[in-house]
Amino acid sequence: MKTSTHETYADYFDHRQEDFSQQLLCDASQVRDKIDEIHRVGNIDLFENAHKLVMYALGENTSLSSFAEKEGVAWAQHELTLSFKLEWVQSIRRTMWRFLHDYHEENKNQYGNFFELEKQVNDTIDQFLNGFFLSYSRYKDALLAAQRELVENLSAPIIPLSDRVCVLPLIGEVDEDRVETIETKTLPEIKRLQIETLIIDFSGIAQMDTQSMNRMMKTINGTQMMGCECIITGLRPQIVSNLINNDLQFDPNIITKGTLEQTVNDFFFSKQ
Repeated sequence: MKTSTHETYADYFDHRQEDFSQQLLCDASQVRDKIDEIHRVGNIDLFENAHKLVMYALGENTSLSSFAEKEGVAWAQHELTLSFKLEWVQSIRRTMWRFLHDYHEENKNQYGNFFELEKQVNDTIDQFLNGFFLSYSRYKDALLAAQRELVENLSAPIIPLSDRVCVLPLIGEVDEDRVETIETKTLPEIKRLQIETLIIDFSGIAQMDTQSMNRMMKTINGTQMMGCECIITGLRPQIVSNLINNDLQFDPNIITKGTLEQTVNDFFFSKQ
């Protein structure tokens, strides 16, 4: 398509932008009632962005990728429904071709190269969709990774009490997956922080199943293998009964105490 033809098409759509928006509304039935909500939630002007996409499809699209990426991030950030976006873009495509048909009906002597036009318009819109969905997915993947890391850190929050003494408070449900997370996070931290004494407080856990407890005991023994003294506090009667009934025992070098407060007081007073 020649540059002059590009400008002719662009002028045609520019002058009929309002009509285009109205026909777009009629075609995108599912999105129609969500336009104001999408603008309010994400500050996204669907009509303005539709016009931009049309202009990209009719002219140079060197910044198309950045436009698609920005759109993808915006929809991901505000958790807007992807099906609305897909219907909107496909409605833009259909409405655009109706207008191009009208253009050629009005300008029978200026057909230009229709096949080149078809390839450019559809390829541009497809490139936008690909860029949009890739950007959306990358943002969501990064968000999930950050949330996963946060959850893992909260699952095994090692709190320094001094340069060489830390406490690991366990709160909530502890299943095998969480024990694995605790092991994965704790052992490297012992080395990184050069922890000499780790106090593991069980007072926030009412119950643990046998498999999780067995795995947890191995993790605790692993701290000893790394040269870190381990002190267990806050074991509740239910957990102790579970240990007894299943013939599970801590390593003889593991120290157990009643409460975290008692342990901290005893430890620091004894060091004075």
